[in-house]
Amino acid sequence: MRISVIQMSPGSDKDQNLGQAERLVEACVASEKPDLIVLPEVWTCLGGNRDTKFAAAEELPFKGSGAPGGPAYEFLRALARRHNLLVHGGSIGERRGDRLANTTLVFAPDGTEAARYSKIHLFDITTPTGASYRESDTYCAGEEVVTFPAGPRFGDLRIGLAICYDIRFGELFHRLRQQGAELILLPAAFTAETGEAHWETLIRARAIETQCWFAAAGTTGLHRDASGQARATYGHSLVVDAWGTVVAQASSGESWATARLDQQLTRRVREGIPVMQHRRLM
Repeated sequence: MRISVIQMSPGSDKDQNLGQAERLVEACVASEKPDLIVLPEVWTCLGGNRDTKFAAAEELPFKGSGAPGGPAYEFLRALARRHNLLVHGGSIGERRGDRLANTTLVFAPDGTEAARYSKIHLFDITTPTGASYRESDTYCAGEEVVTFPAGPRFGDLRIGLAICYDIRFGELFHRLRQQGAELILLPAAFTAETGEAHWETLIRARAIETQCWFAAAGTTGLHRDASGQARATYGHSLVVDAWGTVVAQASSGESWATARLDQQLTRRVREGIPVMQHRRLM
């Protein structure tokens, strides 16, 4: 399986973000011929105020119904069909009453919805420089740990889902490994400050602990928050193998990174260090 992580620089204008995503994906597919593409977190609307986020969010059709969805939902479905590949739609805002969920959508090559996951851990933090983020002011937390089969084209490969701040909570990734994950997809909008300090370290640590591959697509560049203040995200989207080695990485700016997943490597790592058999504290 060839995996491409798409690195975007979105803002609060949904139409512009959809155009940027289409341009990057089309160029990546033409150049890299991936089997799976991964978009970043909240790429349809990064920044702006609460009203802006709600305006960009979508009500999702009942999973499995085949009913039409909103513009981002249908855009992702069309990408999967047009290019005959697995599309991980990063995450978008999902309307749930007076709150939004930060929700991942995955589409199979035939355009059917393969999986959805809503971010469990909300980013309510203050950085060492005093910058404050309160995701729970707008978003509600998800509750379900989600894995799904990649489909007949990719044999028995099982994929786990997480989003951004989830990476700091190792117990989630242990659960994904317990459910059979070999590859974990992590869209993100890591801040420049926390990204420089922790992004690669955390992803490599989770890969080593779980003996899973990671494909992490991040946002990059500047956007404006509700008060108009400029916020920077880190970029450096990457793919890490089951040994914890970075095998592909973008730097900054709009771009992508591509790597081929090697299931034989995963098997060798797991047979050589059988951590799931040795685990004593559950």
